[in-house]
Amino acid sequence: MAKKQESVTPGQRLGYAADYQQGAGTYERDGLLYASVVGQRYIDPAKDDQLPVMRVSREKEQSAVPEVGSVITGKVIRVSPHQAVIAIMVVGDIPCKEDFMGVIRTQDVRAAEKDKVKIYNSFRPGDIIKAEVISLGDARSYILSTAKNELGVIFATSVAGATMVPISWQEMQCPKTKAIELRKCAKPTV
Repeated sequence: MAKKQESVTPGQRLGYAADYQQGAGTYERDGLLYASVVGQRYIDPAKDDQLPVMRVSREKEQSAVPEVGSVITGKVIRVSPHQAVIAIMVVGDIPCKEDFMGVIRTQDVRAAEKDKVKIYNSFRPGDIIKAEVISLGDARSYILSTAKNELGVIFATSVAGATMVPISWQEMQCPKTKAIELRKCAKPTV
């Protein structure tokens, strides 16, 4: 079993290359082994006339962090007359390990006719949406926008519990009841 030794940083000297085999997360220079990543130093025991293996392993992977211009996928948590609160689940193609919150204001729902936007006619709690981060906002939430054609609701369930189908850029239909509900739909990517 590998023996965990200490936390190390890139460039930190780990030992002599003559005493260890070079493992993952290390590099050799001038007869010495160095760490190439931040993580924990491990020494795997020697096997069959070989030297022990020195390696550095990251404790946890880096999480995705939203930044201005990135496209996120999130879930609508609640709606009010002036904004929708979004739990950010994915940034780009990378799932978030931490909880991030975002807000879509009425003026950021669509590019045209901003004064006619009603949040409840664009999003409902439980909808899954694609949005773009337009500002870092405050300490609690990012400012998001769905003002592009490819942004908006990508998944919604009807009152009957069925997955709704988009029939226009602002309407989705329940396949069971044929009821039409208003949403700001994302343009499907082909």
